[in-house]
Amino acid sequence: WAFQPIERPAVPVIDGVDHPIDAFVAARLKAHGRGFAEEADPERLLRRLSLTLTGLPPTPGDRIAALRGHYGRTVDRLLASPHFGEHLAVGWLDAARYADTNGYQTDGARDMWRWRDWVIDAYNENMPFDQFTIEQLAGDMLPDATVDQRVATAFNRNHSLNSEGGIVPEEFLLEYAVDRVSTTSTVWMGLTLGCARCHDHKFDPISQKEFYEVLANFNNIPERGKGFKYVNSPPLVTAPTADQQAEIDKIDAQLSEAKDLLATLDADAATAQREWEAALTGAGGVDWAQRDGLLAHHAFEGDVAGTQTTSDVPAVLEDGLPQFVPGRVGRAVNFDGRRFVNAGLSPDVGYDDAFSFAVWINPTAKDGVILSRAGSGDQGEVGWGLYLEDGKLRFNMSTRVLDDGVAAETVADVMLNQWQHVVATYDGSKTPAGIRIYVDGRPKEITPLNDLVGNRLSVRRFPLRIGASGSDKPRFRGQLDDVRIYGDVLTQPEAAVAGVPESLSEIAALSTDQRSTAQTDKLRFAFLDQYAPREIQEAGQTVAELERQRDELWATLPTVMVMEENDERRPTFRLNRGSYDNPADEVFPGVPSVLPPLPDGVEANRLSFARWLVDPDHPLTARVTVNRFWQMYFGTGLVKTAENFGIQGEYPSHPELLDWLATSFIDSDWDVKALQRVIVTSATYRQSSKMTPDEFERDPENRMVSRGPRLRLAAQMIRDQALAVSGLLVEKVGGPSVKPYQPEGLWADMVEGGYGDYELSEGDDIYRRSLYTFWKRTLGPPTMMTFDSSTREICIVRTGRTNTPLQALNLMNDVTYVEAARRLAERMMTEGGEAPGEQIDYGYLLSTAHRPPPQAQAILMQGYRQHLERYQADRAAALELVSQGESSRNETLDVAELASLTMVANLILNFDGTITKE
Repeated sequence: WAFQPIERPAVPVIDGVDHPIDAFVAARLKAHGRGFAEEADPERLLRRLSLTLTGLPPTPGDRIAALRGHYGRTVDRLLASPHFGEHLAVGWLDAARYADTNGYQTDGARDMWRWRDWVIDAYNENMPFDQFTIEQLAGDMLPDATVDQRVATAFNRNHSLNSEGGIVPEEFLLEYAVDRVSTTSTVWMGLTLGCARCHDHKFDPISQKEFYEVLANFNNIPERGKGFKYVNSPPLVTAPTADQQAEIDKIDAQLSEAKDLLATLDADAATAQREWEAALTGAGGVDWAQRDGLLAHHAFEGDVAGTQTTSDVPAVLEDGLPQFVPGRVGRAVNFDGRRFVNAGLSPDVGYDDAFSFAVWINPTAKDGVILSRAGSGDQGEVGWGLYLEDGKLRFNMSTRVLDDGVAAETVADVMLNQWQHVVATYDGSKTPAGIRIYVDGRPKEITPLNDLVGNRLSVRRFPLRIGASGSDKPRFRGQLDDVRIYGDVLTQPEAAVAGVPESLSEIAALSTDQRSTAQTDKLRFAFLDQYAPREIQEAGQTVAELERQRDELWATLPTVMVMEENDERRPTFRLNRGSYDNPADEVFPGVPSVLPPLPDGVEANRLSFARWLVDPDHPLTARVTVNRFWQMYFGTGLVKTAENFGIQGEYPSHPELLDWLATSFIDSDWDVKALQRVIVTSATYRQSSKMTPDEFERDPENRMVSRGPRLRLAAQMIRDQALAVSGLLVEKVGGPSVKPYQPEGLWADMVEGGYGDYELSEGDDIYRRSLYTFWKRTLGPPTMMTFDSSTREICIVRTGRTNTPLQALNLMNDVTYVEAARRLAERMMTEGGEAPGEQIDYGYLLSTAHRPPPQAQAILMQGYRQHLERYQADRAAALELVSQGESSRNETLDVAELASLTMVANLILNFDGTITKE
C-alpha cells in the first residue's frame, strides 16, 4: 500500500464534527459503535500541549495566561518558543544517530554541535521540510552553497568512525556508505533498504543491484576509511556561531582599512626602500632572516648551543666533540654518522599544529636523520622529523609507523656533496596533502606515504635532535647549517627567501635585473620588517597583528564533518554477499524501480536523489514524516512500525487520515509548524486520557484514538522537567555539548589511558537541557539510558518504553533529582505560602500543573511530618541532604524544614503523574 501514489481522500461528513482529523477518527469510532472521550481539563491539556510542543512543563505564568486566554493563542505562543526547535531536534538527533564521539574501540570525541544548532534553528525558523531535506542530504551541491547549507550535510556524517589500528580502510568506507543508505531510507522512506545489501530484499521489491545504485549516491565522498581518533575527520567546514562571525567581520573590516592604509603608503615605501638599498651598498655584511613565528634557531657559529627561542636549556653535542667547518651561512657543524646535537625539549608540536623546518644540508650519504623529535615506541618510531631516505627527503610524523601517521617524500633525490637549502612545511591537516617540501626555494613533487592518522601524538619525552633520532635510524653524514623551526607554514616566497645565502648588502650591490625573485623578496621583507620609516612599519605591523588575531580566532572556531563530492566519481560495484572485497558488476547512481523514476534529463546524483525524495509524487516521504509527528503526539504512529512501511510493516490504523495529513503537508509547502497546529487543535488530541478497564481491554494501545494520549515522558523530558520545575534549568539555546552529573568512574574502562575522561561541567552548563548533554556512543548518559533513550549508535525513529525499579531508584537517588528536589523545596517555601500544606500543594502544582487530590495531599503531609521529626533530631543529616549538588542552598531557610520538604519534593518528582504526559 505504501508504494501506491498518495491521493487526497474526501473528508467524512460527521454531524457536529468540523475538524478533518476529527472526522476521520470519528468515522472509524462510529463504525465500531464508539465515540470521543470528553475534553481533558484545561490544566492537564495545557501541560500536555506544553510538553508536546516544547518538551518543558508550563510555568505558573503560562498556566494563568492559558486559563484566561484562547487555546489557539497558547498553541501559537508555544510554536513560536525557541524551545519548540529544541524539542523537535531530540527526535531528529535520534534518527540522525547524533553523538559527540566516534564510536568503536576508543570512542574518541568529535565536534558536531554546530549541526545540532542548525537543526534547532531550522525547526524554530519553520524551514519547509523539503528544504530541510535537500540541505541535509545535498546542501553542499546547491549552487553557491552557504556555510549553513554545508553544515546541514553533517546529517550523513553523524555515523560512527573507526580509528582502530590495523583496520582495512576500504572495508569501512563501505560501512559508512551503507550506514548512510540505511539511515536515509529509514528516515525519509520508512524502508529497510539495508536488507538488500547482501542479496535481493526478502520481502520488499528492492533488488541488491538497486541497493548499490542508491549507495552510489552516497559513495563519492573524499573521506578516509580510518577516522581521526580525537578530532573531526575531513571533509570539514569551519562553522562560526553568529557571535563568532560578528567578531570575524569586525577584524576583517579593520584589516581591510589597515591594508588600504598600507597600500596608500606603497609609493613612499618604494622611494624609501631605494634610498635604503643605496645606503646598504656601502655597508657590508648587513643581513636579515625571518623571525616571525620562530620557535627554535641553531646557527652553529662556533657554538652548538646556538639560540633556542623556546627553552633555556642549551643544546649540546653528543657522541663527540664539535667539528666546525665553513658553512653556507658562516660556519656549520660536520656530522660523521655518530655525533649529533641534543637541542632540548622544544618545540612541542603535533598532528594538529602547523610548523616548518628550514635547514642548509650538505649530505655525503643517502640515508640519515636531519632533525627529529622522535624515539622508539612499541610499534616503531614515534614522533616527527625530517629525514634522508635513500636519497629522498622525507617528512614523517607517526604514532605507529605502519598505520598511524602522516608522511611524504620527494620524488627526486637530493644532491650529495652539495649545499642545498631545504624547507619542509606542514599545515596541521593530518594528511600528506598538508605537506610541502622546497629545495633551494623550489617546490618539489612529493609522494604521499602515510595517510592514516587516527591517534594523538606526544613527543614530550623525546628531545629535539639534530643529526639523529632516538630510534635506530641512521644518523646524518655531512654538514648542517642554520637550522630553524617555525610555528607556522612558510609560504613559497618565504621558503625561497629563507634559502637566499647572500646578505642584504650583497643583494643591494646587484642591479635590479641581476637579482632573483627570492633576492628581491628578501630585500623587501627585510625593509618592511626593520628598516622602513616608522609610519610604514607601524602600518605593516597593524596588518600583521590583525592577520594574527584573525588566524588565532579562526583556529578556535568549531568545525563540522560534512559531505562533499570527489572531483572524479568513485566507482561503485554490486558486492557479492555484501563484502567490500568481492565486487561484481559496476553500478551507477539511481533509485529503486518500485518508486517513481528521476525526472527525465536529470543527472543521477546525491542532489537529484534528495529532490526526488520530496517530489510531491513520491509516495513515501510525506506519509513517513507525518506518521512520525503523529507518533510524537500519541505515542504510536498511524503506522505503528514507523521504521518500516514495507511488506513487513503494519497497515495504518487510519489510512485515509494518513493520506489526508500527507497531502495537506505537501500542499502547505511542507510547513512543519502548520502541521503541528492542525494536529493539536483537533478534538482528537484534546481528549481526556482517562479510561475504564473495559476501554483498556478493548484498545490497550489506543489505536482507535478514542481517548487522549497518556505516555511516560521521554528520557530527556524527565530530567528537563525536574530542572524546570525546580528553577535550575538554564534556557540558553544552542552551543557545545555539556557534561552534567553522572556516577564517578563510569568512563574509567571506556577511555584510553585516562585521555578524555569525564569532567563535570562548571556553573550553568550543568543545568542545561538534556539535548545538550555530551553523548558517548559506547556509554550514553546513564540517566537517559535508564529511561530507554536511543544509544545513538544507529538510526532510531521509534523508541520503546519500559518500567523498571532502576528508574525509580534513579529518580530517588541521582544527584540531579536530589538537587532538583531541594531547589523545588526552596521554591515551595519561598513562593508557596507559609503553611506546609500550602507549600506541598504548590510543589505538586509546579510539577503536574494541577493541585493534588486529597489522598495524595494527605500522604505527602504525613511524609513531611515524619521527615521533619527526623531532621529536627539530626540536623547534620539534614544539612548533608540539602548540600547535594553544585548549586548553593538558600541559607535563610531552616535546614530541617528544607530537608523535609526536599524529601517530599523528591517523592513528587517520582510520581507517576509527574513523569507522565496525560
